[in-house]
Amino acid sequence: MTDTVATTPTPGTLADAIARAQRVPETHDFPTVDALLAGFAELAAAHPDLVREQRIGTSRLGEPIHAYAIGSGARDVVLVGGVHPNEPIGFRTLQHLARELVADADLRAAHDATWHLVPCIDPDGTRLNEGWFAAPSDRVAYSRRFYRPAPDEQVEWSFPFAHKDAWFDRVMPETQALMRLIDATTPELMVGLHNAELGGVYYYVTRDLDGIVDALHAIPAALDLPLDAGEPESPDLEPLAQAVYRSPLSSEHYDYLESLGLDPSTEVGGGGSADYIAKHGTFGLVAELPYWSHADSTDTSGSGRKYRDVIAEKAAALTELGAVLQAALDAAEPDLPVATPFLRASRAFVPAMAHMGTSEAARLDRIDPDREATVAEVFSNADVVRMFQLRFGGILLRAIDAEVQAGTAPAGLRRVRERLGAQYDAWCAAADAVEGLTPLPIANLVGVQVASTLATSSLLLDAARAATASAASDDVATLASGVTA
Repeated sequence: MTDTVATTPTPGTLADAIARAQRVPETHDFPTVDALLAGFAELAAAHPDLVREQRIGTSRLGEPIHAYAIGSGARDVVLVGGVHPNEPIGFRTLQHLARELVADADLRAAHDATWHLVPCIDPDGTRLNEGWFAAPSDRVAYSRRFYRPAPDEQVEWSFPFAHKDAWFDRVMPETQALMRLIDATTPELMVGLHNAELGGVYYYVTRDLDGIVDALHAIPAALDLPLDAGEPESPDLEPLAQAVYRSPLSSEHYDYLESLGLDPSTEVGGGGSADYIAKHGTFGLVAELPYWSHADSTDTSGSGRKYRDVIAEKAAALTELGAVLQAALDAAEPDLPVATPFLRASRAFVPAMAHMGTSEAARLDRIDPDREATVAEVFSNADVVRMFQLRFGGILLRAIDAEVQAGTAPAGLRRVRERLGAQYDAWCAAADAVEGLTPLPIANLVGVQVASTLATSSLLLDAARAATASAASDDVATLASGVTA
């Protein structure tokens, strides 16, 4: 009998990326902003030869925003956490990747990169979500303490934008900080660390890349996570493969809405990070990771229902949701004198529900009336409505509760709060009644972001080396033909 010897994967390979993903420690929570930033400061202090702290900006509430550069390779890679402050999986991703890079010189050498890690680009918004970070597996508890900024206050959607009749230049300090880092490094790869809520793993990439789809499919499979099979976030997204989409540009979404005869300004405000990094030729990667999954969310079998009917039902439900929330907001507004982040978000998202309902209804004539919906499409479209009920009903309640808890709410506002609270409790009960919802292991989700980042970095390096070799071969051929002539 021959003894078998376990081999360690070579750094820079997909096998190595997956192995590092599988080493992510088990965790059941997310760090607070203070804990996250303290950990990175300690890492920099402990390894001054490897980790360099750089202040790149200041938040609107005066929080210094730092990036941490690890290594000194020829290529620049930027990773950004907290791009949406309700999406903290990336905080654990950055912690794990930083530890791997500091501990392993072979890993740093294999990628030949300088890694610029931004632990949290929106500390102010993230602090408003910390109420659920200790127990993120409970969907209702998560929703009751949920906060997402109005679109023009989100780092991801507040880059400068100009297209046709659209113009956006109200760039936030946090977005300016990220722009400053991007312009200073002109990165080869930028990874925005996002996550979704329910379903399977899916990705956005700014362009196709040889080997990228195979790698992005292999990673969740190795971590026992499903690929998403439900409705994409927007019907105009371009799929490269199952659960892999080309990153949407704001100008393209504007044109899509315009083609439906709609006013694009109802959905398109600022530009996204994909719009901004295009000027540098940067490859963008986003791995969207759900907190929960459900067997129906990945079931591609036929449902027996017409897809057009499913979308019509979704459009009607979103319109109804918008009407319920708008009535509550209109009734509450006179007694909400302070424009809290929750009120600003409500003023943006409440009318957006009606706009989304109109947008979904406007595309019905483009849908084949005989097309059957899959089980995943039926489930995911229904769950979008549940998600928005929980999200935006919860944010509006938080806006009202800011006055109630301060002891300044008049009787009329308390009655609005009572009515909306009862409706919200009903939405929560309906969401809680969905059987079969499974919380996904946070370590595995973190592993997808770790491995997809490393795999994409390696593929870009391979592509660059192949291009250099091809150019050198062409030069030799040209020289040889000149000598022969």
